[in-house]
Amino acid sequence: MTTTDPTTVLLCHCSCPDQACARQLAETLVGERLAACVNQLPGVPSTYRWQGAVTTDSEVLLLIKTTAGRFEALKARLLQLHPYELPELVAVPVTHGHDAYLDWVRANVAG
Repeated sequence: MTTTDPTTVLLCHCSCPDQACARQLAETLVGERLAACVNQLPGVPSTYRWQGAVTTDSEVLLLIKTTAGRFEALKARLLQLHPYELPELVAVPVTHGHDAYLDWVRANVAG
């Protein structure tokens, strides 16, 4: 993670194998104030190369809202709980947005 301002809001993507896993991760991350909100998008087809073979699976995509200051703790917890050997976790800084919403994200992940 290269964002130096800990208050920068991040939108993180993480794919899950099923709805039960997605719900558990979402509830844990929000419950532990590592994320302010997690959207769960079911039925996302994913095509990828794994262990030398091209595979297509239906996954649940998580859209996780957090801050740069909470990212490392979120990453550690997600890697601890996620069933995949190599979970997807990609964080994109939010450069524009509704200021009141971004403030809400910051307030809800504040330690």
